Amino acid sequence: MSVDIYMNFNGNCREAVLFYAKVFATEQPHIMTFGEAPPPPDYTLPEEAKELVMHSRLQISGSNVMFSDIFPGMPFVQGNNISLAVVSSNLDNIQSYFHSLKEGGTVRMELQETFWSKCYGSLVDKFGIEWQFSHDNGEMTK
Repeated sequence: MSVDIYMNFNGNCREAVLFYAKVFATEQPHIMTFGEAPPPPDYTLPEEAKELVMHSRLQISGSNVMFSDIFPGMPFVQGNNISLAVVSSNLDNIQSYFHSLKEGGTVRMELQETFWSKCYGSLVDKFGIEWQFSHDNGEMTK
């Protein structure tokens, strides 16, 4: 299990990921856009979202640092755009941590299956810290 850093950007994520990859001399990152994700059945993706970064990840000095643009229309506050991501192959731990941290907090997305994880959810705890939880079955993409 790891606790990773997840940073959000306001439309300039691709530029940031490529900059950090150069600064820290990492391998070239894989960048997935919102337009490359499987389309939701009940939702049409806005044109302005298609080229925005949905997910990218770098290994920086032994740590996973993950990146995403915020979705159009979502609030962005520079300085509050970092969350902690718990990635674990232990589904029981993910569920336990999530349910404990949501006490007094605000759930942003209940634990649920997504196209990238058997179990994913996010919340802001009672101290204002944003957490993401993701089950890793060994098939997570870079």
